[in-house]
Amino acid sequence: MMPDITIERPCIRVLPDGRMDRENAVKYLGVKPKTLATWSCQGKGPRVVRVGGRIFHFREDLDAFIQGG
Repeated sequence: MMPDITIERPCIRVLPDGRMDRENAVKYLGVKPKTLATWSCQGKGPRVVRVGGRIFHFREDLDAFIQGG
């Protein structure tokens, strides 16, 4: 008999213009918050947009990063 397998999908909040905050971006990418912050400081990783002192990432930029662009 096969064991029961449960797959959890994280709830990710994307704003109407395609932005997501860092917390949601790390869920989307599947990395730790410190990893994304380190990439940002090193100029690597997906593009960062600052709005009102907060950090956001556009979904299209995250998708391009995942694809290797």
